[in-house]
Amino acid sequence: MSGDTVTPRFAEWAWLGRVPFPQALRLQERLRAEVAAGGAPETLLLLEHERVITLGRHAQPANVLASREQLAKDGISVVPTSRGGDVTFHGPGQLVGYPVFRLPGGIKAHVTAMADGIVAALAELDIAAEWRASRPGIWVGSDKICAVGVHVRRRVAMHGFALNASVDLAGFRDIVPCGLANAGVTSIARLRGSAPELADLAARVARAFARSFGIGMVKIPAASSRLQIANGES
Repeated sequence: MSGDTVTPRFAEWAWLGRVPFPQALRLQERLRAEVAAGGAPETLLLLEHERVITLGRHAQPANVLASREQLAKDGISVVPTSRGGDVTFHGPGQLVGYPVFRLPGGIKAHVTAMADGIVAALAELDIAAEWRASRPGIWVGSDKICAVGVHVRRRVAMHGFALNASVDLAGFRDIVPCGLANAGVTSIARLRGSAPELADLAARVARAFARSFGIGMVKIPAASSRLQIANGES
C-alpha cells in the first residue's frame, strides 16, 4: 500500500454577533494574510452588520437610488469593497458569512461549495432555493434570498454571502439589489413567518459548509485572540 497520507482539511468558525462593517473588513484582510502565509487556519466568520450599503467592484452608481444625504440621515453608510458584484444592503437580521478559505479547486468550485451549503441549510428549513450562476445569488422563485460576492488574492478568498433571515427588507428599497432591476428580495422570515436566531442559523450554515466543502469545522469563541481587532476606522 502507498505510504502517502492526505492531511484532512479543517477550518475554524465563529459567531461574532453584530460587527461594524469596517472592522469586519479589516479582520478578513488580516486573516487572509495569515492564511496565505501559512500561519493560521482557514476561518469562517459569521456575523451581522448595522445598516450599510456595500458596492462591489462592478457597482453602478445609479443603482444606489437614495441620495447620500438621505442615507446619512437614515444612519446608512455606503462603502466600496473589493468583492465582485454590484450593490447590496446589509442590516440586522441578515446572516453575513465571510469564509477566508484557500482555493484548492479554484474560484468557481469555492463559490459552488458556498452556494451548495446555503441551499442545504435552507432546505433544512423547508425552503427550496437554488444557485443561479447567470444571476449570481441564491434564489427562491423570482426573489433573491442570499447575495454572493468574493475576492481572491494569493489563492485565498474573502468576502462571501449575505443571507436574509429576519432583516427588514425595506432597506433594499434604497438600491437596485445586485443591479437587477426586475428582481425581488425575500427572507426566511417572509417565507416561513419567522426565522431562527442568527446564532442558531450560523451553526446550521457552518455544519452545511463542512459537508459542501468537505472540510472539518471547529468552532472557536468570538473572544479568541485570533479574532480581535482594534476599534476605529483606520
